[in-house]
Amino acid sequence: MLDPHGPVLDPPPGRPPAARGLGDRVFRYQLTATGVVVLGIMAAVGLFLLLRAAQALRATGPSFLTTAQWQPDVHKFGIAAVLTGTLLIAAVAVTLSVPLAVGTALFISDVAPRGLRRTLVSLVDLMAAVPSVVYGLWGLFFLQAHVIGLSRWLSDWFGWFPLFKVDGTHPGDPLASASVYTASAFVAGIVVALMVAPIQCSVMREVFAQAPAGEREGAYALGATRWGMIRAVVLPYGKGGMIGGTMLGLGRAMGETIAVYMIISPVFVIQPHILQTGSNSVSSLIALHYGDASSFGMSALMAAGLALFLLTLAVNFTASTIAARSRSGAQSEA
Repeated sequence: MLDPHGPVLDPPPGRPPAARGLGDRVFRYQLTATGVVVLGIMAAVGLFLLLRAAQALRATGPSFLTTAQWQPDVHKFGIAAVLTGTLLIAAVAVTLSVPLAVGTALFISDVAPRGLRRTLVSLVDLMAAVPSVVYGLWGLFFLQAHVIGLSRWLSDWFGWFPLFKVDGTHPGDPLASASVYTASAFVAGIVVALMVAPIQCSVMREVFAQAPAGEREGAYALGATRWGMIRAVVLPYGKGGMIGGTMLGLGRAMGETIAVYMIISPVFVIQPHILQTGSNSVSSLIALHYGDASSFGMSALMAAGLALFLLTLAVNFTASTIAARSRSGAQSEA
């Protein structure tokens, strides 16, 4: 006779006794404590900035986000100009660094001979260890003079687009001063791109190297070329690493201080032209005014730092959400 309540199912198998031992519990508690400590430190930083910025935020209100001037002693200040410059410099940096990082990571993981890979990995890691001030000096005294021609060409041919427009110049004018193309967001963005590319490359390289060997061999068995295998297996598998590395570089680019401070010419107007002299960033603003700020001015700088902190958190959480939905970390069924 059939059971009227349906078939009796066996209980799901539990974890083996070894997995429920003291070592497993201690390891789990350590990981939990580490995560709580990290979250606590992040919350403490945010709370510190909020408390120090409260005086300035109460005085300026919502206009803090829309005012371009920076005169805290007369209560006329805001981050509209510096936030615009921060986003433009970071956008230039990521636009240039991502193709460079992806190409380098793919070359190291799938193209370079085995004997050369370790040397290339060491060189990339060494680039990430170079101090920011060295990149700033290189950009100021070497790169800037060699980028003027590219900036002029972009302005001549693409000046109809607002980002590449340079006020006071005309396309093809041989007498145009080169000084209008210096100390710009474009030059700063190139320098920052070279600073964040090694970090992005390291993250992407590790993910690309973990692409399942079975799927790689299956692609070759079906007649795929090396590029076909990379396009069909490695890039889809490494999507999460590419997004994570890109956003990690974006966060670094938005917070870069010394190199940007040495290159740009600070202006406190909304400057949407990346090739034109004059830009600014939140971190450079803090570095510029930290030494001579009054008590209220320091509160205003803390408010600017709080805005950058929240913006970086938003970028990182967005990247984590996107990366969690990607295929990276999946196992091959081949």
